[in-house]
Amino acid sequence: MDTEVDGEDGTFTNISLADDTDSEFAVLYTKQENKLSIMNCDIDGDMENQVEMEEKTRLINQVLELQHTLEDLSARVDAVKEENLKLKSENQVLGQYIENLMSASSVFQTTDTKSKRK
Repeated sequence: MDTEVDGEDGTFTNISLADDTDSEFAVLYTKQENKLSIMNCDIDGDMENQVEMEEKTRLINQVLELQHTLEDLSARVDAVKEENLKLKSENQVLGQYIENLMSASSVFQTTDTKSKRK
């Protein structure tokens, strides 16, 4: 029986024309065993890759969540700054209004004590 190594996957291929079933099973078994060991390596590699991909996905999702949180906080800070500026402006207007009322009212007028004593 002649055998040769298959160039693609490194397994044995039976090319004999004889009806020798025992050696054929041996060759098939060797080929199948080789495929199983390759599959086991692939499964181990795939498991590691899958764990790495899950970890990367988890980290990416965490980064995106933190970015959205940062954007929300930044928008909130901007809104609070605008509100603060509006309140400062309103306080200045109210302060000026109160000052004008006090100057116009006789209750809050400064009294000249020298003129009353005379």
